[in-house]
Amino acid sequence: MKNLKKLGILVFAISFFASCNTDEKKAVANIEAKSGSNVSGTVTFIQKDGMVTMNAELSGLSEGNHAIHIHAVGDCSAEDGKSAGGHWNPTNKNHGKWMQEPFHIGDIGNLVVGAEGTGTIERTTNLWSVGDRDNAKNVVGHAIIIHKGPDDFSSQPSGAAGPRIGCGEIVRK
Repeated sequence: MKNLKKLGILVFAISFFASCNTDEKKAVANIEAKSGSNVSGTVTFIQKDGMVTMNAELSGLSEGNHAIHIHAVGDCSAEDGKSAGGHWNPTNKNHGKWMQEPFHIGDIGNLVVGAEGTGTIERTTNLWSVGDRDNAKNVVGHAIIIHKGPDDFSSQPSGAAGPRIGCGEIVRK
């Protein structure tokens, strides 16, 4: 009985430590409405095994496409979101479409919104990191911006997507 109890404790300890993934890192941007909009939602970044998956879930948007980008400054204090600066572009590449050269790592794309006013978008890449020291990859401390219109993927430097209607600072959790 004594050995059975020890075996149970050992199995529990192994299971517990196996479920604790120290490689996983998380950052979140809580989106606030800007420019008189009703936008809200969350953008989550999870890094695991060298890959970062971003998942955006937003509501309060008009039906259609809305550009979503990572901007350089994690400051959403301005009513129009312009305190977040321009696109995050540490590699100094032209603006473009996600994973189609040329593009920069702040180019996420367009969020497709249905009639109910909600939309999601997901991206997975090794071009981003969560909290690492490499400033050319680390998303923490930057901002997510949601635009009123779609990204045309060609106008420089930002895709001619119109006013900023949502903003959230990317914070490590």
